[in-house]
Amino acid sequence: MEFDNATPYLAVDYDAQIRATIPYYDTFHEEAINFVKATRKEPHMWLDTGCGTGTFVEKALFAFPNTHFILADPSEKMLLMAKKKLAYVSSDRVEFMKPVVTQDLGDFGKKLDVITAIQSHHYLASGERAKATKVCFELLPLGGVYITFENVRPVTPEGIVFGKEYWRHFQLAKGRDAATVERNLRRFDVEYFPITIMDHLSLLRKTGFSTAEILWYSYMQAGLYSIK
Repeated sequence: MEFDNATPYLAVDYDAQIRATIPYYDTFHEEAINFVKATRKEPHMWLDTGCGTGTFVEKALFAFPNTHFILADPSEKMLLMAKKKLAYVSSDRVEFMKPVVTQDLGDFGKKLDVITAIQSHHYLASGERAKATKVCFELLPLGGVYITFENVRPVTPEGIVFGKEYWRHFQLAKGRDAATVERNLRRFDVEYFPITIMDHLSLLRKTGFSTAEILWYSYMQAGLYSIK
């Protein structure tokens, strides 16, 4: 089957499938929103790149009633799902870009306070990941906040084995059949390319962010924040 985005699910199935695949998926959204509440109070302009079906932005819209959100994603079908989901929201609150990857985002003439990238940049090889991170840095003003959540690589080979076992048991407990779980685990280093927490922090600091820290971490997923 040919998929219409980088995940192993069709856009129309994404919301139903992702919570059975990624442990604590909704926590990613909660932690990102809570961090912005603590640091930016009332952001004026917020870009969510790799927005998927718009679930995260829908939550953030209620948490930040005065913020304008820009949604970007490389998948046209994901963007169509997001537009459908957020059709009830007025155009002065949400804006959709044409399909685009983060590393190809240009300066679109808006002052951004926050950029988020939730489960999107781990699909990039090292050079493209570095480029995407640099683009996010350049789009932010001084004091701007960048938050990313990704699948991450454990530090040791044993850690990778144990992490995959945890992930296997999580998916099986959510009702996935064994063959589907194995196909998903085989995507590691083949369809997505996780790096360690230390490599994440190093990349953020080399890019120029004055602050780069771990926001949340569990097994093989992590969230990081950085301030320009």
